[in-house]
Parts: sequence; structure tokens; C-alpha cells
Amino acid sequence: MDARLQQRRVAEAWTGWAQANPIMAAAAVVAIAGAATILGALFFQHGLGLRPCPLCLEQRYPYYFAIPLAVFILLGESVGSRRRILLAALVVIAALMLWNTGLAGYHAGVEWKWWPGPNTCGGEPDLGTGGNLLKQLQSVNVVRCDEAAWRFLGLSLAGYNVLISLALAAVAAWGFLAGRKLPPRQQE
Repeated sequence: MDARLQQRRVAEAWTGWAQANPIMAAAAVVAIAGAATILGALFFQHGLGLRPCPLCLEQRYPYYFAIPLAVFILLGESVGSRRRILLAALVVIAALMLWNTGLAGYHAGVEWKWWPGPNTCGGEPDLGTGGNLLKQLQSVNVVRCDEAAWRFLGLSLAGYNVLISLALAAVAAWGFLAGRKLPPRQQE
């Protein structure tokens, strides 16, 4: 069988399934893409040694909430949970990812020096009073938010997070809107 024909059939099967099961499809995409994003961030941190700044770490929190919530949506849909609850969970995921889009956009702007970052990202350290000043200065280890540790095609990790978070928000919103149009279940 021709590889292109097989790819086309797989794409058509996925599209058909996603249209028939938009809540599950959206939750699956959010769970898989969200997990891949977090695993990628952890690879950059632990595998490549790129230490995250405070804003980088803050951008992970929406994923830490959205991924388990998406898994719960998948489980809930598979056991026939109330659709209103599943749809509300998709709205929560969309809101989390939109918030993260804004946070990542803010961080990317800080990296491009369009605006200042928060004081926790490389501001003046609090060294206390006298005594052990040299020891305290030597122990200060601040990762700056205004310096991109890595760029590819002109985008930093924060820039890519803008795109990924926006895409996941759109997927969750699509799942919500398409899921509202589904016919009611027998027990609802």
C-alpha cells in the first residue's frame, strides 16, 4: 500500500472519530501535547542543562493542572459522566491555556527587552545586613528572565510556549463548542 494513501486513511479515520467524539478528541490532544511540552521543558532543563527562570517555572503550572484534568475528562467521557461537567472542564483548560499564552507572551516580551520583567527575575538580591556579605554574594544564583537561554528560528522557549498554549486553548474551545452540539445521552 502506498504510504501516502495509508497516511490519508489514518487522517480521515482520526478526523471522523474526532468529529464524532470532540470532547474525547480535545482532551486527548491536550493531554498528549501538554505532556510532550512538559517533557520537553524537563529535557531542556535536566538533559541540556538550561536552567529555568522564575517565569519559566510559572508557565509550567497551567500544564500541571490541564494535563490531569484532560485525563479526567477522558476517563469521565469513557464512563458516561455528565457532559456538562466535562464541558466545564474543557472551559477551565481553555482558560488556563489562554492565561498561559499571556504569561508566555509577557515573558517573551521581557526577553526581547520590550518591557521590564518582575524583580524576582534577576533584580537586586536581598543580601541582608553586614557580617556575611561576601558569602551571601557568592551564593546568589539568579537565572535572569530577560535573557533567552535558547532560540530556534528566532523564538525562545517562551515564544514557543505562546504558540503551544494558544493552540491548546483553541483545541479545548473547539472541544467545548463541538461537544455542546452533540445529542444528549440516554441517561442525561
